[in-house]
Amino acid sequence: MTTPKNGLTYAQAGVDIDAGEALVEAIKPLAKSTARAGADAALGGFGGLFDLKAAGFKDPLLVAGTDGVGTKLKVAIESGIHDTVGIDLVAMSVNDIVVQGAEPLLFLDYFATGKLDVAMATSVVKGIAEGCRQAGCALVGGETAEMPGMYARGDYDLAGFAIGAVERDQVLPRRDMAEGDVVLGLASSGIHSNGFSLVRRIVTDHALKYDAPAPFTKGETLGRALLTPTRIYVKSALALIRGGQVKGFAHITGGGLTENAPRVVPDDLDLDIDLGAWKLPPVFQWLPRMGGVEEREMLRTFNCGIGMIAIVSAEHATQAQTILTEAGERVFRIGHLIKGKGEPAVRYRGHLSA
Repeated sequence: MTTPKNGLTYAQAGVDIDAGEALVEAIKPLAKSTARAGADAALGGFGGLFDLKAAGFKDPLLVAGTDGVGTKLKVAIESGIHDTVGIDLVAMSVNDIVVQGAEPLLFLDYFATGKLDVAMATSVVKGIAEGCRQAGCALVGGETAEMPGMYARGDYDLAGFAIGAVERDQVLPRRDMAEGDVVLGLASSGIHSNGFSLVRRIVTDHALKYDAPAPFTKGETLGRALLTPTRIYVKSALALIRGGQVKGFAHITGGGLTENAPRVVPDDLDLDIDLGAWKLPPVFQWLPRMGGVEEREMLRTFNCGIGMIAIVSAEHATQAQTILTEAGERVFRIGHLIKGKGEPAVRYRGHLSA
């Protein structure tokens, strides 16, 4: 075959293999820092291995979850702050699988961009590794895709994949939920990773700058405050699971309490929620004030200060609250289960208050 003159290279087409290799070398120690029993978290293979026996499981079921960060990434890109969205990426998946009683064991990420910036990508992966350490799972691999023409320069997208395990007889939610069971609310750290299309619309409509001081918190820029990472509830949830007190959890993500809380409740029960049982965090006071967002819309779009709920029997409620508090959570008794009319729903009492 005749070699054409001035033959194109992959780099000339926009893909820099050397940059990709440099990124792998930069993140190897980050992945290694997440090693745990069952996985050494070393990068370089075509797949990640996990030894369930070494992790202490006897009759496990695997639980898998996947998610992204959504348009919160646009805030990171436009503000130039990339070190926290990796925590969000891990949180969205591991919080989803722990509510089924599963201990997160391993995590993989997918990072796609138009032009690979090694420093920026390393900052993102630092956040992913931090999220994995918080969740106690190993970062065993992932994929970096450089796709010129697919993404604008400076843009990137993230997806995450978590796998956990739960012993067969400990799967949640339990089937013995009953009228009178208590609903505990675990405080969120902020907006978490849902509703950012509405957040960004409010920012745009008021011509706000991400590098300006945040109007709802002192000492931070608006960008940094909005990028407060999603709280990871894994270790506190597992403490409650291992104590045997919990009947079910719900991760409060897109759809808010209105859509997520009923997902773990039997058809003959509803959730009676007292909106005055906790104080609305400042960011959730600012959003409706700036955007004119009605309370009903707030409750079906944002977590409004409650990032996870736990359902426990009335007799175990005080002990469960103590376990969660000792694990670092701020916990509120926000309601209880009542007789329903078929399809589970949330019935609100009172109003959100500052």
